Amino acid sequence: MRIDAHQHFWDLTRLKYAWMPPPPSPLARNYMPEDLAPILKQNRFDGSVVVQANTVIDETHWLLGLAETHPMVLGVVGWVDLTDPNLGATLDTLQKHPKFKGVRHPVHDETDLKWLIRPDVIRGLKELARRHIPYDLLLRPPHLRLIPVVADGVPDLKMVLDHIGKPPIASGKMEGWTHDIQAAAKIPQVCCKLSGMITEADPKHWKAADLQPYVKYVFSAFGPDRLMFGSDWPVCLGAGSWKQVLAAFTQALGPLDPAVRAKVIGGTAAKFYNIAT
Repeated sequence: MRIDAHQHFWDLTRLKYAWMPPPPSPLARNYMPEDLAPILKQNRFDGSVVVQANTVIDETHWLLGLAETHPMVLGVVGWVDLTDPNLGATLDTLQKHPKFKGVRHPVHDETDLKWLIRPDVIRGLKELARRHIPYDLLLRPPHLRLIPVVADGVPDLKMVLDHIGKPPIASGKMEGWTHDIQAAAKIPQVCCKLSGMITEADPKHWKAADLQPYVKYVFSAFGPDRLMFGSDWPVCLGAGSWKQVLAAFTQALGPLDPAVRAKVIGGTAAKFYNIAT
């Protein structure tokens, strides 16, 4: 099974997105399953994992509704309030849906650099771990050092680092990021998404060679059993098409044994998110 492990949908008539640039940005319009389905089919992908783009529970329920009617949506990583004392009741409801596969919160938007390790957040993460619900880490390099702290406090929590931790690809800098990636990779329950890279590069002038040092580094650190490809569509459209993302990922990785490639292009995601193959 070939899986795009990271993409988004939004309907601007339903919700507003504070992070979204105004028109004429290509992002400032609706993006729905019928827009992505033909792209996946053309590239011989079986489906995708849709990830939250808003911090309201209404979006999570809406995404699950889309998953019910579109088979190409293999899983939903939704938002919940991790600090809510009634989190358990919310998760009880969400877990009734077979395509509810994980939780994400945009930690990199929090003003508190240590938000992820606040006691109330850790309590919420423990509830996810107790229920075997994976957690997507949306971080920037200053937050990466918190991953081992979370792993120590919640050792049973399955985590995946989105967008390889958003290193400053446009500048070519790797110092600091490499150290923290190594520390994260030493934790067996932490995986990593090869996603969101072209938007961290120079959006108008990037090339696959710009991504290659970062891709090679995480491949060496995590290995194929803990890496998964994600397009970050439609956010990627600010710098390139879905197909350009796949091509850049392929070129940056270089030649791979077919069995190894199959893990990164779908096998790891299926196992991490418990998607039937």
